[in-house]
Amino acid sequence: MSARDYPLNKVRNFGIIAHIDAGKTTTSERILFYTGVSHKIGEVHEGEATMDWMEQEKERGITITAAATTCFWTPTYEKGNADRKHRFNIIDTPGHVDFTAEVERSLKVLDGGVVVFDGVAGVEPQSETVWRQADKYHVPRVCFINKLDRTGASFERSYKSILARLTKKAVRMQIPIGEEGDLCGVVDLMRMKAYMFTGDKGQTIEEVEIPEHLKADAEMYHNEMIERIAELDDSMSERFLNGEKFSMEELKKTLRSGVIANKIFPVFTGSALKNVGVQLVLDGVIDYLPAPTDVPPIKGTHPDDADMQMERSSSDEEPFAALVFKLQTDPFVGQLSFFRVYSGVVESGSYIYNARTRNKERLGRIVRLHANEREEVKKVYAGEIAAAVGLKEARTSDTLCDENHPIELSKIKFPEPVVQLKIEPKTKADQEKMGVALKKLSDEDPTFRVSTDKETGDTVIAGMGELHLEILVDRMKREFNVEALVGQPQVAYRETIKREAEGEEKYVKQTGGKGQYGHVKLRAKPLPEYTPQDIEELGKNVKYEPGFEFINNIKGAAIPNEFIPAVYKGLKESLDRGILAGYPIVNISIDLYDGSYHEVDSSEIAFKIAASIAFQDACKKAQPILLEPIMKIEVVAPEEFLGDVNGDLASRRGQVEGMEDRGHLKAIKAQVPLAELFGYTTRLRSMTSGRGSSTMEFGKYAEVPRNVADEVIKKRTGGGVTA
Repeated sequence: MSARDYPLNKVRNFGIIAHIDAGKTTTSERILFYTGVSHKIGEVHEGEATMDWMEQEKERGITITAAATTCFWTPTYEKGNADRKHRFNIIDTPGHVDFTAEVERSLKVLDGGVVVFDGVAGVEPQSETVWRQADKYHVPRVCFINKLDRTGASFERSYKSILARLTKKAVRMQIPIGEEGDLCGVVDLMRMKAYMFTGDKGQTIEEVEIPEHLKADAEMYHNEMIERIAELDDSMSERFLNGEKFSMEELKKTLRSGVIANKIFPVFTGSALKNVGVQLVLDGVIDYLPAPTDVPPIKGTHPDDADMQMERSSSDEEPFAALVFKLQTDPFVGQLSFFRVYSGVVESGSYIYNARTRNKERLGRIVRLHANEREEVKKVYAGEIAAAVGLKEARTSDTLCDENHPIELSKIKFPEPVVQLKIEPKTKADQEKMGVALKKLSDEDPTFRVSTDKETGDTVIAGMGELHLEILVDRMKREFNVEALVGQPQVAYRETIKREAEGEEKYVKQTGGKGQYGHVKLRAKPLPEYTPQDIEELGKNVKYEPGFEFINNIKGAAIPNEFIPAVYKGLKESLDRGILAGYPIVNISIDLYDGSYHEVDSSEIAFKIAASIAFQDACKKAQPILLEPIMKIEVVAPEEFLGDVNGDLASRRGQVEGMEDRGHLKAIKAQVPLAELFGYTTRLRSMTSGRGSSTMEFGKYAEVPRNVADEVIKKRTGGGVTA
């Protein structure tokens, strides 16, 4: 086995995550410049960012896909020391809520994150979302308060918003020297030195004494930092209380352990656009974020036995295991499957086993990516991120492994789409191409769904928001040359039940020969809100998946075991067709408690039909209701427009939950049904003379008020209300 070019402890897999417009991609561009990957800095506002390589990204100045990049960094204070050079695998993730799947899938495979905040706005709604997503995957983080050169920027206010809205565990590592137009450097509270960034791109770093006017503050925050670090370790706490001093190495070591354990989050500051502070954040990544060897072994199960727990440590010696976290269609090489190697080594040309399909596939070429440029590699080792060219069967969340040591790693869970629209090809020639394009796009993006309306035969696409679907239709046109006509965006409603009810069906059909017989008695009830621990403790007779639970309570072979899967299948298919208006049914528990069978006439199809009819029977009696997606929205606007904005939100069935100052502006938080928000951005602009902006994200599904529900049902069924 040829040796790896970088030892595992000198590898950092991290993502850059943030709210839209916090300066995330600009920060990534500076990182690429300082690490020597790109020789010029691409600016987002000029449409030249290296990481934003899609046409739509350049036009809109936003990140849509998570771009993966490999680069190298030696800490600022040790530039001459070749032993301190580290490999970075960086993923720049989108900030727009419509592309939340990209963040979710990236966090799953990263070991750490740099969370970027806007120095004017501080914590914004999507910052909270990505923070919660990172909490879910236990991803250690460092924070970077960016854009301190902007008018209205305040490090202290932004830092306090992190403490108030995200975590009490944040700690200042730096304070800025100047703010707004006067920002010129930072004070490092660990080294107690000031750093100035000179040269046309801030590449020259000058260490100087702390300016006189900041010495008292620096001393105070330095002591506060030491106290916060000492709290992480019992023996250090005791020594701290006894007035002992600590070496910088000791403080950094304890802080590193605390960050990896998610007990503390260091906060850095500066301005990526003005080239202040980015290099010190990279030093922080090396000092405090984990190497693959620092994170716990990845857990999984045996592909043939979901109860058999397994794990893989981050080591080249263990059997090969990797997770596919993203698919991307490349115009030159076809499909790229991005994967993170958790254990073992894989070579191009070798065969790998897919735990989902139970098939082997040859791994033709392996490439490392720098945004949209490729470097071919022969081997990939544990802890690395790469892309495979031409894997035909790979899908997002698939586990690739060694056939002799199979393992299935836990899957990435994606949110359900909330907006849908009808789409049809413009010409006959576009028809076939559209099917291929939609298939490829839905393979790439798990939150993009394609289905056929059973009644009209129309193709329906569903996604996370209007922008999400708009960009996918645009990509169809540009990448696949498919012209399509699209309908108006529609809300993806759901149905559920409010109380318990029973249903029964005895399906009997006599024909000339063998008849059909299936008899099912079941009980439908609202699905309880389970915690992950509750789900683990469900009995063997319970099949659970988010939104649906099936309990097999058949005693004494009233229905033979061989027909139970047919009952389950009949119920699963019935979930797609609701009682009120044909929307999917969610949050329902079905208890199959009795039935009967016929020695000769019973068949799988009879039990499947009986289960489906009994399910409909029970749901009709169980007070079915319509559910709609409720969006969490934040509107930022000047104070003089507050009355208009609030009044408009109220007219949209919105509930205002709070208000706060955001620099010279006011930020209003509200919950509003998605059905009332189509075209809201345009309305807000005209209401606030172009000075208002809004961000929204999916919050929850909630019951639709009766009068609104009646309208929706009438429109959908073309008649009166059915329940």
